Amino acid sequence: MAPPPRLAALLLLVIVGVLSSSAARADLVISRADRKVDLTSHIVRILTSLKVENVGSEPVSNVLLAFPNIQAKNLAAIRAFGTEGKVKGLSTIVPIEVVQPSGAPPELTFFSASLHKALEKGRILHLDVLTVFTHSLQPFPEEIGQADSQLVVFQDSSHYLSPYPVKVQTLSIRLPGGRVESYTKHANTKLVDSELKYGPFEDLAPFSYNPIIVHFENNNPFAVAKELIREIEISHWGNVQITEHYNIVHGGARLKGEFSRLDYQSRPYVRGVSSFKHLVAKLPPRAHSIYFRDEIGNISTSHLWSDAKKTQLEIEPRFPLFGGWQTTFTIGYGLPLQDFVFSSEGKRFLNITFGSPMEEILIEKLIVKVVLPEGSKDIDVSAPFPTNQREEVKYSHLDIAGRPVLVLEKPDVIPEHNLYFQVYYKFNNISLLIEPMMLIIGFFLLFVACIAYMHTDMSISKSSPSYLAKLQWDEVQATVQQIQGIFDQCVAVHDKLETSLHDLSRTGDTKSCKAARKAADAQFKELAKELKPLLMSVQSSPQSYQIWPKLEDLVAKEREMQDKLMARHSTVVDSFEKKLRGQDIENRIASQQQKIAALRQEVESLLEYLSEI
Repeated sequence: MAPPPRLAALLLLVIVGVLSSSAARADLVISRADRKVDLTSHIVRILTSLKVENVGSEPVSNVLLAFPNIQAKNLAAIRAFGTEGKVKGLSTIVPIEVVQPSGAPPELTFFSASLHKALEKGRILHLDVLTVFTHSLQPFPEEIGQADSQLVVFQDSSHYLSPYPVKVQTLSIRLPGGRVESYTKHANTKLVDSELKYGPFEDLAPFSYNPIIVHFENNNPFAVAKELIREIEISHWGNVQITEHYNIVHGGARLKGEFSRLDYQSRPYVRGVSSFKHLVAKLPPRAHSIYFRDEIGNISTSHLWSDAKKTQLEIEPRFPLFGGWQTTFTIGYGLPLQDFVFSSEGKRFLNITFGSPMEEILIEKLIVKVVLPEGSKDIDVSAPFPTNQREEVKYSHLDIAGRPVLVLEKPDVIPEHNLYFQVYYKFNNISLLIEPMMLIIGFFLLFVACIAYMHTDMSISKSSPSYLAKLQWDEVQATVQQIQGIFDQCVAVHDKLETSLHDLSRTGDTKSCKAARKAADAQFKELAKELKPLLMSVQSSPQSYQIWPKLEDLVAKEREMQDKLMARHSTVVDSFEKKLRGQDIENRIASQQQKIAALRQEVESLLEYLSEI
């Protein structure tokens, strides 16, 4: 099957560039090169075993490694291990750095392996180079249906690309199983089970490049974290809290058409073969307080196993992930402080892994935040690879100056980056007492305030103007209530006069009616005597300025109504003695009756006003 046109054109440019180059090094010869390519995951790993011989006259301190630019841009990690001698022995780590040799083709990226000891003339170096690539498996086709298997394309060279001559070279490609759609066939090429072998090839010139394309089925999870924020919070009260916020997408072929939940649940391994719904995280052995949640809340579809060596968490998002689908969730757990924070030379240091505990996950952007206790100083970090670093401040409960936060950022993080790194800082144990003392002092002050409140007289001073004004107003209110009682008695006398007139119309007894009028007049005079000192008391009070005008009006209206009642009573009795008709009597007292009704309404309104006060 032909590769995508864009990649084929880039490969052609590389081939043209390397064939026109004259950057070969004649002092080193690779007597044997064995490459093993692992394509079982979406992260491509290539282990290259080189047997390098110095055939020149001078010692050599560096070994160049070459990669096409289109491949080097996806290089996430490179490591080298070397040992000198005819027989391969115990290897040591060899430092590697990017270099640009003079006269090298621009289509290639070069790395230099710096040997600890120069390779003398005639000596042999066994060099193992592990390279890890991301985004090197391209889905082809780029869109598939729900029931389709995922096919991917891998492109490389059957010849080992090197600036040195290669005497013998082999290539072994391990596939994940399933069908192989197509692959480039050269001499000495064979496919056995899930392993594709090329070579051996002999006597290869420098920069030999022979493109190959493998088109095969790969339904393993293409889990890609667009961003992972990993927060490590240290508490010297005995805990290291880890919180990881994931934004994960399926990086494989995008789903074409609609998704059928019914088909997926009935035959998930057929109707969702290219999807994945489980992720496995390998946590430290003594992890505790583990939780798994997303924006909606806690997710209960997870499983946990633990033993003395590890704690394994299997999580299941709320829905399966097909190509192009993404989900977000958070994992949190606690770790014992004594397992990860140690002391050395007057400093404390955190020793913990850098990357994600998830298996076979590619993290396009990893942000690690190490939250140190408040009061930490002289902060330093030691990481096994370059990272972007900055410092922040985080405020939490009972913090004063805030907690220092060391932020480390790195792109394209793979499982090989899950190495230990160290954060060094100074911390005084006395700082541990600050927050407890704040709580103790706070509760102590609260109790003192409560005691002081319970033993404090909060009443107003008896000599203060406001207290005196309140007493005067209370006296006025009490006096007004007495005045209301007197007016209630006056109303009762009014009723007696009305009753005597009703009895007169029924019996015609004028003597009894006159006696009732005389008694009413005596009661009115007696009530007036009782009212006089009360009115004087109210008038003399400075707090009566609002109600005194109403009281004056009430007294005047009451006196006028008493006079009208007495006059009407006298007119009715005289009319009965003259034996006038009832209609004539009504005509004589009509005007008086109207005036009495108006006065009675006004008096009732004023009494109601006093009741409200």
